[in-house]
Amino acid sequence: MAMSGVKPSEACMTTYNDLQKSKKHRYVIFMIKDEKMIDVEKIGERNSGYNDYLTDLKQKDGESDDCRYGLYDYDYIYSPDGAESINRSKIFLMSWCPDTSRIKKKMLYSASFETLQKAFVGVHKVIQANDDSDLEQTTVEEQLRANDRN
Repeated sequence: MAMSGVKPSEACMTTYNDLQKSKKHRYVIFMIKDEKMIDVEKIGERNSGYNDYLTDLKQKDGESDDCRYGLYDYDYIYSPDGAESINRSKIFLMSWCPDTSRIKKKMLYSASFETLQKAFVGVHKVIQANDDSDLEQTTVEEQLRANDRN
């Protein structure tokens, strides 16, 4: 995959560390500005939920659906067989490029996603989402739980 030359801003890195290390935020939405820079668009407070995330993720570009990247610190309960339940937290990085968004946008976001993945060391799961079914919380949680079965 050719790199697009789009780079994450310093704010991206700072915000990622705040979420990953300090647990300051629940989620972060990133957008590509001027086809040059990935930047922080919105930060979800720690008490925000998954529906808040979806609302902030699903933006419009005029009449068309738009693309975004989302980072989410997801909490859930893991119940191993015959053992006590454990609270788990996993961070996923999502590329939201709906099929209904503009081709040029999709190409730009797809080409730049790898750069963000490389920058955000420590993300547990990378998710490509292209329609609403990919965004469903049950679908996402399933992917996060997939590595739990030891």
